[in-house]
Formats: sequence, C-alpha cells, structure tokens
Amino acid sequence: MNHPIPDAVLDFIDVGEGPSARRIAVRRRAAQKSGQESDQESGPEPGQGPGLVWLGGFKSDMRGSKAVALDEWARDHGRAVVRFDYSGHGESGGDFADGTIGRWLEESVAVFERFCDGPQVLIGSSMGGWMALLLAREVKKRQEKQQAKASLAGLVLIAPAPDFTEELMWKNFPAAVKKEIETKGVWLRPSDYGDGSPYPITRNLIEEGRNHLVLGSAIDLGCPVRILQGAQDPDVPWQHAFALTHRLPADDVVLTMIQDGDHRLSRPQDIARILAAVAEIG
Repeated sequence: MNHPIPDAVLDFIDVGEGPSARRIAVRRRAAQKSGQESDQESGPEPGQGPGLVWLGGFKSDMRGSKAVALDEWARDHGRAVVRFDYSGHGESGGDFADGTIGRWLEESVAVFERFCDGPQVLIGSSMGGWMALLLAREVKKRQEKQQAKASLAGLVLIAPAPDFTEELMWKNFPAAVKKEIETKGVWLRPSDYGDGSPYPITRNLIEEGRNHLVLGSAIDLGCPVRILQGAQDPDVPWQHAFALTHRLPADDVVLTMIQDGDHRLSRPQDIARILAAVAEIG
C-alpha cells in the first residue's frame, strides 16, 4: 500500500541573542523508507542515502527553482532534505542590510546542528557555495572533537562564489562606489534579479566578510566535491571556480564546465546535472 508523501514541514528556529536575535524559517523533509523491499544490490535503498542540505545564494530564497527541484528529488527518493532562508531573506526574520557572512554562517550552523543527523550532502548555490565550504569546515571541527551528530558525505557547489565580497565585489567596485560605502556605510546596488529593485551593499558586509576568506590557502574537507559552473556566468566568472579547485585536494574533486550555462543554472538540463551530481555522491 502506497502512503501519500507528506509535504515538507515548515519550522522556525531562533538564532542569536538580544538585538541580534532573528527567527529563521526552515523547510525540512524526513527520510522515508521504501514501502517495498528490494533485492537489488545496486545503489542505496530509498531513504538510505545521505541527507541533503540546501544553502541558497545572496538575495535568493528556499523557494527558488533549484531548491524546489532538490526537495522534489529528495521526496521521490525518500531522502531527508533541509532548506532554509538566511535572515533578511525569504520567510525568515531580520533585515537584509544587517546581514554578513558570519551572521549567515551562524544561522547555517544552527540549522545544521538542529535538523541534521548522520551523513549529509551540502548543496550550495553562488554565495551558498561559500557558505557550504565554511559550514563544512565547522562540521569537520566538531567531528574531530566528537561533538557532531551529523557528518559530511560531500559537497555540490553551483557557480560557487567563495570570497565574493572581496574578490568579486570590493576589488571590482569603481572608486566612487568604494568611497560611498566607506563614507555612507552603504551603496544601493542595481539588480538584474528578483523584482529588479536595488539592494544594499554595506560596509559591514564587506569588512566582516574578510574574516571568512577561504581562497588564500588549502581547503581540505575530507569529502568529495562536485562543482558545476556556467562558462557564460556574468556574476561569478568561470576562472573563480577554477581558482577554487586549486585550493581543494586533487582527489575526488570534479569541476563540470557548462559551456552555454549562465549564473542561475536553473534550466531543466542544468537542474538534471545538479541532481546527477548529488546522486553520484551517494
């Protein structure tokens, strides 16, 4: 008898204290065991593979097409999946202008520790690729101290943008924009995404981001990494993904260059590649 598969559960957790407290929205789906026993030895049983954690991009949310496709794939394969909105994004509380890499990392760690158990695949898009690397490092530290109930099975990074506040923003800003950020503390950046309204780039975002730069040294996470990058990406040039691969160990790191791919990588064929990379890890 087939039981209907429940929708992802909407949950909220509180992160931070005092003036920095904010409520984070989380959508999660538990692993579902298959209703039929299989005699096949090929691949994990439904519900037996690692859990999945979605880490979204800068100014995007967990209802985007890639996040929803991942949730649907997890549902169809009986896999646990967790996705959430950073503060100032989507259904979460807080003001976007208060956001920093460290603040959003704190939220990512809190969600991971609360909702994840056993091996997990971190799937990070754009800024979420940076978050996935930072979160993986935190998880590895906790594992070494035997303080973690969840572990890393691997990372799938989509147009990853580690260090973007410095390498892709600050270093490329014209002098006038830098001056506005330094004197006023904020610059409203025009946007080609969402509703097209400009969004704030704060001095705090840029300066705090310098505490979390990863491309200056080796990144050894001890798990497989799959990177998908569009060669036509106007926001995160393919050279950026290439630089990241040079910081990762040579074994079990695969960079897939999608020649006609843009930054979003949201076309059906792109999503199929992303899901194939997730399935390949286990």
